[in-house]
Amino acid sequence: MFRSLTTRVIATTISLLVAGIFIYTIFNIKRQQNMMIDTARESTELLLHTVESSIFNTMHLGNVQDVGSILSMVGQHNQLVGVRIFHPQGVILRSSIPSEVGSFVSADDYKIFQNPKNYSIFTIPSRGEVLAMVKPIYNEATCHPCHGSKARVIGVLNINYSLDSTKAQMLVASRIFVISSIAITLFLSIAISFILLRFVKNPLDNLVDTMLKVEKGDFAARITYEGKDEIGHLIESFNSMVDRLYLAQKELEQLHFQQLERADRLASIGEMAAGIAHEIKNPLAGISAAVTIIKDDMSADDPRGSILGEVVDQVKRLDKTVNDLLFFGKPSLPELIWVDINTILKITLKFASQHRGGANIERHIELQSDLPPVYADGKQMQQVFLNILLNAYQAMPDGGVLGITSSLVLRDNIQYVRVDISDTGAGIPMQILEKIFTPFYTTKAQGTGLGLPICSKLVKLHNGDINVSSSHLTGTVFTVELPARPPESTNVSEDTV
Repeated sequence: MFRSLTTRVIATTISLLVAGIFIYTIFNIKRQQNMMIDTARESTELLLHTVESSIFNTMHLGNVQDVGSILSMVGQHNQLVGVRIFHPQGVILRSSIPSEVGSFVSADDYKIFQNPKNYSIFTIPSRGEVLAMVKPIYNEATCHPCHGSKARVIGVLNINYSLDSTKAQMLVASRIFVISSIAITLFLSIAISFILLRFVKNPLDNLVDTMLKVEKGDFAARITYEGKDEIGHLIESFNSMVDRLYLAQKELEQLHFQQLERADRLASIGEMAAGIAHEIKNPLAGISAAVTIIKDDMSADDPRGSILGEVVDQVKRLDKTVNDLLFFGKPSLPELIWVDINTILKITLKFASQHRGGANIERHIELQSDLPPVYADGKQMQQVFLNILLNAYQAMPDGGVLGITSSLVLRDNIQYVRVDISDTGAGIPMQILEKIFTPFYTTKAQGTGLGLPICSKLVKLHNGDINVSSSHLTGTVFTVELPARPPESTNVSEDTV
């Protein structure tokens, strides 16, 4: 249940709301209680001053006996527990309760007289919680005829005010406040839940359902949402994304159909080319043999000999094209043995060095001596390296640097023997670099466009990889990687080329 984001947001919001209202309620209840206590204290203090004034006027007129009557009359108030005057030593002199005259005032009342604060709240077992307040009666000049002039305080006026009514009012107010707080909390919780469900959860659920439809291939699914908030922007972006996916799907389907048509045409062309190549190969051999015999019968100074020599060269070129075409259409399976790649590179380099453009090319060769053998067809790998080397020579017609390095690399926990063949030619443009392994694609006037595709196919047959990188500043680097035999099982004494 709480895995839902909306549920967690609702629960968190309501929890914070309840906590905030609870703290606010407790604070206000305490505040109201303090206000009611202050009101009771002010009322008691006012009553205390009134009683004090009445007693002062009565005693000033000499009616000392009327003091008890005043206290009794005031003590009849239903909120008063007792009104008394006691001596600074604690003996009760006058009281609204005649039976306590002459006894000592309670310890709680006497403590108030001894403390700077003139009031306190305590509990009387028979009357509950009371607010007690005292006020000293000072010996003023008008009191000297009766009390003399020595004593500074001639008595202490004490009132005990019952808090039962105040507590009842506090309880009622607290209940009202708690009930109203609970009602407000419930209302806000319901309102917040409704808003989040209506404007957040429902649109998100709709978005998820529509995404599932799109995932299943229904690109016609869309979401209707009229809001202009963040959810609206999200849904608008989603609909736009689905529109683009739909267009991309249509383009892919069209491209796939075109690729299928092209593959079908290429397959047909391949079969036709293979058939034509077989038909051409035998007549070419006869033509080459016949022309060679005629040329050999001519004298060395016969001008027709050079023409027949050119015919033989063109026939050889046609024969190579036919062989490449046949090989690409159906390459022979490699005869795999354990071979030393450094030895193959050295042999291949000797053949490539016969190229007429190799005289002005400087060679940098760095072959790692402790390379493990590779399981490969040595002749096919010679064909791969020879093709790459010849391309490197052709890329440097005015001279340059040919680099050949071999090394051992680790990729995906598998050891590979790596060969890098680099040249310092003009480089291959990016738009051409992406197509050099495409069959029949060539930029050479007399090329067939099958050399590098054949190299790629041969390397793939050996479970290896061939890659190329090029720059007009540094030239071109072809990289061939072939899986190596683990060193612990290496034994090339008999199988190594």
